[in-house]
Amino acid sequence: MAKALLGYVGGSDPRLLAEMRRLQQRVQDLESELGRIQAENDALTAAASHDRIMESIDAHQAEPALT
Repeated sequence: MAKALLGYVGGSDPRLLAEMRRLQQRVQDLESELGRIQAENDALTAAASHDRIMESIDAHQAEPALT
């Protein structure tokens, strides 16, 4: 059974091993790209939130400061 599973996964066929390595590398590349895009999205979300807060403050209707 173990030999059958090993053969199914790509035990000795160099083409299957090369394809498996290529796919593993592609998965790693996509995971790192996803992390970068998520960080960029978080930064953009924080900037948009800050802009909305600043826009919600209306200086013309603000109460005068106490002197």
